[in-house]
Amino acid sequence: MGIFDFIKDVGEKLGIGGGEDAPDADALKKEVEKHGLEASDLKVEVDGDKVKVAGAAPSNSIREKIILTMGNVLGISKVEEDIKVAKNEGDATFYTVVKGDTLWKIAETHYGKGKGAKYNVIFEANRPMLTHPDKIYPGQMLRIPPLDAA
Repeated sequence: MGIFDFIKDVGEKLGIGGGEDAPDADALKKEVEKHGLEASDLKVEVDGDKVKVAGAAPSNSIREKIILTMGNVLGISKVEEDIKVAKNEGDATFYTVVKGDTLWKIAETHYGKGKGAKYNVIFEANRPMLTHPDKIYPGQMLRIPPLDAA
């Protein structure tokens, strides 16, 4: 179980009317489904800007993507999760994008100088939430998997 912090005023707008209020539990569940992320017995509770999510996922990478899908939503500042995994392939690092970042630059920072071409590992680790390597934004949180797990 873990608690993850996000930036409340950035992310995908899911709420009715497009305000900065957190969306309801059903909207967050639909966002997970939209991305094709498998989860069984998914339970979602929204309390203000905090989300509690529980259930089961087939792998740790799917668990992490569910956390990011819910946290990278406008109006959400915390995700508290209790998602059991069938296959644990190790934890990724979570990284918050800052102004001026590119996936190439993030890859060089996390994987080492001269390894910017490994940006595609980060891109693939964040699909389907990312649709293009150039479409990242400040405040967005990304999964950075270890290179040996990619």
